[in-house]
Amino acid sequence: MAAQPLTTETLSRLFPDIDTTPDALSGHDEEQIRLMDEMCIVTDENDMPIGKASKMICHLMSNINKGLLHRAFSVFLFNDKNELLLQQRAPEKITFPGMWTNTCCSHPLAVSGETGSMLQAAIEGVKRAAQRKLHHELGIDKAQVPIEKFHFLTRIHYKSASDSEWGEHEVDYVLFIKAQVQLDVNDNEVKATQYVNSDGLKKLFQDPNLSFTPWFTLICKSMLFEWWDTLDSNLEDYTNEVQIRRM
Repeated sequence: MAAQPLTTETLSRLFPDIDTTPDALSGHDEEQIRLMDEMCIVTDENDMPIGKASKMICHLMSNINKGLLHRAFSVFLFNDKNELLLQQRAPEKITFPGMWTNTCCSHPLAVSGETGSMLQAAIEGVKRAAQRKLHHELGIDKAQVPIEKFHFLTRIHYKSASDSEWGEHEVDYVLFIKAQVQLDVNDNEVKATQYVNSDGLKKLFQDPNLSFTPWFTLICKSMLFEWWDTLDSNLEDYTNEVQIRRM
């Protein structure tokens, strides 16, 4: 059966009192405001697409508190020393500005090639979206991060506020990739980058002057280091998890 198109009309029926006013964007960076027009994939709690909505609509706490949920991904990119590439989010970011996080965190869009209802199709969609955003945020050429090198591990469902107006409520696909890449950082997206080994990351979490995104913190506290230890051995034992982890 062909997948049903994602529509804003479907969303309006399911969430008739959704907040669509752009007032919360006032005063923010112009480029980040423009990106808030991108259309995210709205899902139910089982990650089935039920419609689409702008990034702005999906990230307003007023809508999150009504149950609005969208699909996302988190990329963990390792070099040949098994060091993890971290990024510090730019101060221009509307949600979680200035916080340290994993290599790339974003959303597949409601566009051809990035959507999918069945899990395998959805995984392929988020891998393509990951290529797109690694290039957009960090200047990484797609040829350096081919689709077949991404490993899908699991999905986490979490909710967290950035401030009183903005937040996240996502089914987040966790992707690992080991690759040697050249960076050309987009300063409007990323303030700083660094590679760390596992002990180095644990030390960063002990620094009271640093702050970390909630999804990255959840993954680090629950699963990351166990997965990290298997990069060159039995990572396949942890991949393609079907169950959604609720956090």
